Amino acid sequence: MGRVTERRRVVRIRNGTAGVRPDTLVAEEPLEIRLNGKPLAITMRTPGDDFALAVGFLVSEGVLGRTEDVQAVTYCEGATEDGSNTYNVVNVQLAAGVPVPDITLERNVYTTSSCGLCGKASLDAVRTATRFPGLADDPVRVTARLLGELPDRLRAAQKVFDRTGGLHAAALFSAEGELSDVREDVGRHNAVDKIVGRALQAGRLPLAGSVLLVSGRASFELAQKAVMAGIPILAAVSAPSSLAVDLALESGLTLVGFLRGGDMNIYAGEDRIGY
Repeated sequence: MGRVTERRRVVRIRNGTAGVRPDTLVAEEPLEIRLNGKPLAITMRTPGDDFALAVGFLVSEGVLGRTEDVQAVTYCEGATEDGSNTYNVVNVQLAAGVPVPDITLERNVYTTSSCGLCGKASLDAVRTATRFPGLADDPVRVTARLLGELPDRLRAAQKVFDRTGGLHAAALFSAEGELSDVREDVGRHNAVDKIVGRALQAGRLPLAGSVLLVSGRASFELAQKAVMAGIPILAAVSAPSSLAVDLALESGLTLVGFLRGGDMNIYAGEDRIGY
C-alpha cells in the first residue's frame, strides 16, 4: 500500500543562502473505484482509508445507504500487466438485491485532488436523491461561539499536515463540539468521502445532529456529500460557491463559510445557529 508521505530532495534558500536537504511531501496516487468488478471512477488521493473512501464515494453517488448494502470491499490483484497488486484499485461488491446503477461512459467519472467531480453529463446527473430525506427537520442547534472554536480543533488534529503543509482535512463534530473523526487527503472531497465511508462501515448513517468542517472552500460537491450523508451543518474556513448555497437552501442544510475565529458568514439554515 502506498505511503501517506514521501521524501524528496529539495534546494532550500533562506536569507540568501542555498542548501540541499530532504523534504517531506504528501503522497498522491490514483485510486480506481470499481463497482461489482466494473470501473466506475478514478480519483487522485492520498493513500490510506481507501475502502472508506470508495464506499463514501458511493454514498454520495446514491448507491449505498447502509452497512448491509456492501458485501465486500477488496483491493484488486492483477491490476497490472505483470499481475501485481498496486493497492490502487478497489472493488466494492454490492450485497444481493442492492440496485446497480447504470455504468455508462457518461456516468464513468474522473475526480482530481483540486476540482473533485468532473465529467458528469449535466447538472441533473449530479443532483442525486438522498437516502435520508428530512434534513430540514433535523433539530440540532449550535452556538456561533462553538463553531468558531472548531477550526483550531481541526488544525490540532491534522498530524500529516504538520509534516507536509500540503493536505486538506475534514472533521466531524457533535453538536457539543466533540471531535468524532478527522481525515486528511490531497483532495478535500476525498477527506469527506473517507469520513462518510467510515460512518457507513460503522453503521452510523445518517449522521444526524453533526457538524462537518472542511478546510478550504465549500463547493457544490461537498454540500451534496453532506446532504447525502444526512449531515445538517456544513462549515468551511473559506468561501462557498453559489451552487452550494442553492443546494443548501433547497435541502435544509445549514451552510457556513469564512469560519475564522468568531467570524463567519451563514448562507443558509441560520435558525440552527445561536448568536
